[in-house]
Amino acid sequence: MPASPSTARAINDRLALRLLQQQGPLTAGQLKQLTGLSRPTVADLVERLTASGLIAVVGESGEQRRGPNARLYGIVADRAHLAALDVRTDSVSVIVADLLGRELAAESVPIGGDAGTGPALEQAVGVVERVVKEAGAERLHTVGIGAPGLIDPVSGELRDSTGLPEWHRRLVAALQERLPRARVIVENETNLAALAEQRDGAARGRDTFVLLWLGHGTGAAVVLDGVLRRGASGGTGEIGFLPVPGTEGLPSATGCADGFHSLAGAAAVTELAARHGLSADGTGSDRAEETGAEPVAAELVRAAVRATAGAAPSAAASSFLDALAGRVALGVASVVAVLDPGCVVLGGEIGQAGGDVLAARVAERVARMSPLPTEVRAGTLGGRAVLRGALVTARDRAQDDLFAPPER
Repeated sequence: MPASPSTARAINDRLALRLLQQQGPLTAGQLKQLTGLSRPTVADLVERLTASGLIAVVGESGEQRRGPNARLYGIVADRAHLAALDVRTDSVSVIVADLLGRELAAESVPIGGDAGTGPALEQAVGVVERVVKEAGAERLHTVGIGAPGLIDPVSGELRDSTGLPEWHRRLVAALQERLPRARVIVENETNLAALAEQRDGAARGRDTFVLLWLGHGTGAAVVLDGVLRRGASGGTGEIGFLPVPGTEGLPSATGCADGFHSLAGAAAVTELAARHGLSADGTGSDRAEETGAEPVAAELVRAAVRATAGAAPSAAASSFLDALAGRVALGVASVVAVLDPGCVVLGGEIGQAGGDVLAARVAERVARMSPLPTEVRAGTLGGRAVLRGALVTARDRAQDDLFAPPER
C-alpha cells in the first residue's frame, strides 16, 4: 500500500533534515541529488521546513553558475537545546548542546555520600540549572540521563537497585518538576556508552557488538542487528553478577562481590597491580579516596602499557597486563559463547587506558577459549562515553519530535 501524501512528506522532510545534520548546509540542488527527489518536491520541502523554523538560509554556494549563487540551507541549531547528564554514585556531570550537538556549556560536581537525599538532589538539580543558564538554553527540549542500575523496560524509569543512593531514583521527577517544558529520559550508563561508541567511537560501522564496561564497576551493553537489547527486566548486560573462576564464592541476588565484578572492577584492578609491584605516581589509598577508584585503576593500566613499550619493557608491567587480560577474557568469552557478537569493545576508562595493548592480549586469550571468531577493540571514548551517549539519545529524541513538521 503506497504511503499517503502526508506520510510521504514527513519521510522526505526527515531525510532532508538528516542530510543537513550529517553534511552541513546544502543547496536545493544538492538535496535533490542526494535524496533522488524531484525538483518540485525538494522546493516544496524546503519551503515547508523554512516556514516551520527548522532550516534557514545560511549563505550562498560558491559554485560558478549563471545568475545568483544558489542559497545554502542549514538546520537552525538553536531551534532546540539538549542536556546530557552522567550520574555517578558520588558525582554528576552535565553538558548542554544545541540541536547540532555542539557543546555550549559543561560542569561536573561531586556529591558527598553523607549529604543526605534532599541536599544531594538539590545539588544535582542545581548544577543542571546552572549549566542551562550558562548556555543560554531558552528552549531546552530534551534531557538525557545516564545512570547506573536497571531501567524498567516498560516505564522507562530507574528501578530501585541495591547500593545506589535514593537521590538517583528521585532525580528524574525533580528535573521534570523544575524543567517542566523539557522531556526527561533515563538510560543505563553502559547502554549509552555503547551507543556513543557505535556512533562516534570504536564500534562505528558495527550493527552487532557487545561493549564490556570496565570502570568503577563492570557491565555490558548488547547491540544485535542494530538494536540495543535490554532484556525482559532491563537487566541485559549485568555481567558483574557473572559467576567466574578465581573468586572466593558466588555472587548473590543482592551483591556481585564474588562475581566478575570482583575480578575486573576498578578496586580489583588496583589490587592486582599492587600484587605485581606496580604503582603510578601519586597513586595510593589516599588518592583513591580523593579521586575514586576508577581513575586510579585507569592510570595504573595506562602506566603499565607505557612501561611495556620501548627497548626495555618492564616484566612486572607485562605480567600485570597478562593477568588483567586473563580476567577480562573470562567475561568476554562468556559473552561470546552466548551471543557470538563478532566484536567486543572494552569500554570505560580502564578499557580506554589499556588501549590496543590490553585488547590484543584479551583477544589472544579469547581465541584459545572459543571457536567463534571475535574481534576485541579498545574503546576510544572512555568515561566520557556516557555523556556522549546521553547527548546522542537526547538529540535523536528531539529530532524525532522536531523533524516531523506539522502538515500544511
